[in-house]
Amino acid sequence: MRIRCGIFASFLAFATLVFGQSPATDAAVTADYVVALVNSDPITDGDLRIQMHMLERQLREQGRQGMGQTELRDMALERLIDERLQLQLAQQLNMRADDAALEQAEKAVAAQNQLSVDALRQNLQNDGVQLTTFRRQLGDQIVLGRLREREVDSRIKVSDQDIDRALAEQEAANARLANQTVNVAQLLIALPDRPNEAQRAAAQEKAQAVAMRLAQGDSFETLVSELSDGDRKNGGQMGLRRADRYPDLFIEALQGLPVGGVSKPVVSGAGLHILKLVERRAATPAVTQTRARHILLLLNDELNAAQALARLDEIRKSIQTGQISFEAAARAHSQDGSAAQGGDLGWAGPGMFVPEFEQSMDRLREGDIGAPLLSRFGAHLIQVLERRRVELSIDQQRDSIRRQLRAQKLDERFATWLSELRARAFIEMREAEPGARP
Repeated sequence: MRIRCGIFASFLAFATLVFGQSPATDAAVTADYVVALVNSDPITDGDLRIQMHMLERQLREQGRQGMGQTELRDMALERLIDERLQLQLAQQLNMRADDAALEQAEKAVAAQNQLSVDALRQNLQNDGVQLTTFRRQLGDQIVLGRLREREVDSRIKVSDQDIDRALAEQEAANARLANQTVNVAQLLIALPDRPNEAQRAAAQEKAQAVAMRLAQGDSFETLVSELSDGDRKNGGQMGLRRADRYPDLFIEALQGLPVGGVSKPVVSGAGLHILKLVERRAATPAVTQTRARHILLLLNDELNAAQALARLDEIRKSIQTGQISFEAAARAHSQDGSAAQGGDLGWAGPGMFVPEFEQSMDRLREGDIGAPLLSRFGAHLIQVLERRRVELSIDQQRDSIRRQLRAQKLDERFATWLSELRARAFIEMREAEPGARP
């Protein structure tokens, strides 16, 4: 469960978009026509409508709604062109999805949609999607993933020098007071909303007296208790908090001061503020770790997805009613190595589990038992035991930065690679046929 697969991820998103593709049937009602040529490969209006439908669903699930049909059409067409270019290159390289990979992918799509393979095929049929068309689309996703791994992913390198530079930039950012947690004390010399010159002069004179007494050795706390027009408790301290929760003018005045340093008077609508930097704490990289346990049922010819989920639901009810403990149920039913420990998976940070498991786990509160779910490994029942915030060691920080830099370089390189593919290709946009719907 702690293994990620890039190719699997490439069609996992596709797995949630395979149903409800009614535009495929709708497109067949009217005469189809070519909307673009990619080299010699045509993209039809029917292809485009299916892609628009899938894109619209994806954007809706991401909370990105309200896109106009023209913009949606343009985005869908660009995606289709990029996809065709990649598939043409894969064909030239003799890359194809074999039957074993297709079967594994089909099982993964079924699991993602919490269905057996037979139920998946029935749903596709009900939605007017032919199995051959679905498997061809699935094969394309596999090939696209393999092509990206070959042409892009395998060529990305993150050096130790890259990590050193990123760490230095991070440390420089953390050194800025605005990115730290600070405790500030203030001595306030109040002014009315619309002070006259005499009132301003009196406030300035009082501020100068404070500066003189500090220079003579009086403590800031003593002066607060005697002279401040603000809160005098605890030497005027406002408490340890993130710097962004203080007014910007306070942080600007304190920038560069050592702990214990006192600022020059800062003018605001309330009056003159004389500030002392009591404490500062640099931000320490940390992650939230989760300790969870689970019960895993493996799927096979004798136990399909629906049956496994139903069985886990029964076990969940037995645990909730006190008939059996989670630990005892895991020992009796779980089919992985954690069974001997009552399903305990130990402490795990972000990225330790596959996404479909981790996302469900992250939604649970401590002590909660989630509804049964499916992952690429089988059916799970998860309980979150506890969470903690853990500071990262230097090695863990380097690993985290390495992953971030790699992801950034992958995105940049992939965009460049696609641009190079387009530059070598013949792409012809066709006008919509007369009378065609927009």
